[in-house]
Amino acid sequence: MRAPLPGAGRRWSLAGQLLVLQAAVVALLVVLGAALAYLDAARAADTRAREKVTAVAATLARTPSVREALAGRDPSRTLQPLAERVRADTGVDFITIMNRNRIRYTHTNPAQIGRPFLGHVGPALAGRTFTETYTGTLGPSVRAVAPVFDERHRVVAMVAVGITVRVISAELRERLITLALVAVAVLAVGITGSGLVSARLRRQTRGAAPAELRAMFDYYESILHAVREGLVLLDRDGRVVLCNDAARELLDLSGDPRGRPAADLGLPDELAAALVSPEPRSDEIHVADTRVLVVNTVPVRSRGRAMGTAVTLRDHTELQTLTGELGAVRGFAEALRAQAHEAANRLHTVVSLVELGRSEQAVEFATAEMATAQRLTDRVVGAVGEPVLAALLLGKGADAAERGVELVLTDDSALGDAVIEQAGIDPRDLVTILGNLMDNAIDAAIEGAAAHRESPRVAVTARADGGELMLRVADNGPGVDPERAPAMFRRGWTTKPAEGPVGHGLGLALVGRAVRRYGGSIEVTRDVGAVFTVRLPLPEGSGS
Repeated sequence: MRAPLPGAGRRWSLAGQLLVLQAAVVALLVVLGAALAYLDAARAADTRAREKVTAVAATLARTPSVREALAGRDPSRTLQPLAERVRADTGVDFITIMNRNRIRYTHTNPAQIGRPFLGHVGPALAGRTFTETYTGTLGPSVRAVAPVFDERHRVVAMVAVGITVRVISAELRERLITLALVAVAVLAVGITGSGLVSARLRRQTRGAAPAELRAMFDYYESILHAVREGLVLLDRDGRVVLCNDAARELLDLSGDPRGRPAADLGLPDELAAALVSPEPRSDEIHVADTRVLVVNTVPVRSRGRAMGTAVTLRDHTELQTLTGELGAVRGFAEALRAQAHEAANRLHTVVSLVELGRSEQAVEFATAEMATAQRLTDRVVGAVGEPVLAALLLGKGADAAERGVELVLTDDSALGDAVIEQAGIDPRDLVTILGNLMDNAIDAAIEGAAAHRESPRVAVTARADGGELMLRVADNGPGVDPERAPAMFRRGWTTKPAEGPVGHGLGLALVGRAVRRYGGSIEVTRDVGAVFTVRLPLPEGSGS
């Protein structure tokens, strides 16, 4: 059931208004057509009447028997029967033969013989046949007057032939009945067709009035562009049909993308493929240039026919950042737990040595363990002034130590706390970049150690150099093929088995997104293992 929209009143439906309009247009066209046809028929009837009386008059005027009768003493005796026979044969209403003085020799009414002819004869006396409409003894008539010539081509008499207007009108009325029947039939067909079109339109618009349709469109359009969740509708060919404001912002689209294929929107390949996928996608995480998006796609069908795809987009960037921070905090907690566990073990060892009376060995053991842990702490605190980055390095160092991996900060590392602040780089992005690279490096070092029986080692470099912030993470694992570098920073690329609802393959994609946000670059090389070098541009005047 369609709920009424605010401001939509009870009015004629669009289908009803269209039916009335179409019926009015059809009726007007039929009336105009009938009127034009009537005028054309009247003109044609008048033309046929003039042609007929002209032909009869001219024929009689050239007939030899007429000229012979005119030369006799009593022309009426011969001409009256002849004129009546011709009148009956041709279907005209009167034939009048007269002399030059307009005196009738013949007439339909014999009482009019010998009387003057009513009408014009000037052109006939001048030797020309002419037609006119004139009111005579029989009423208004269309008549033709033709001159009769003698051997010397002199006008000696005239022949007038006429058809009354009453007869012409009667013929026209007979045609008018047929015309009216045709007009009614055309009007009935037109109104029936309009009714069918109106019924189909009523089904398609569900009986909505134009004002209601306009209100519905404005209402739904406002809602689509007001919601914070991105919505994209694609047709069967993968072209954008609708894209609300939130979707344009989330996808970083400039201009109106309607009518453009999804593949031409400049989106990452995986995201573009997800948009046009015929299979539904549920809560897939995709990394765009500047955002992390949760994508859902649902194929749209109408009456069993595929219409396209509905795509919803949610911004997962902040949540992903918070998840990363939570992971970092969890890592710090695990590192502290590991350190507490190791400290407890060392303390028990020292206490046991003291109880055994070996105080010197107890002091030597305690100071050696403290020196090993303190070296990384002193190195990090001395080289890295940014507290968040320093905490990350210390936490990852403790985690690496617990997993049997040696994490070192190279001697050329030097990064003051003012550099990050002046560069306008969010420390959380540095945690995303360096944390994910270190996690991958630790896993790769452990994998390489298991395969080659080497001590796993990860080296980290962080310094400001040449107007750039350089972050480098190297491991002694199996390494990676540099030619595969472009694919590494796309969502889903991984060498690990999928785990959890999202799976692996997101960390490097997040690294790539963060680096692109600051206009930096990532270089992947191979030394003993894999070497990832990130360079972020620094503003002029920034330094260590």
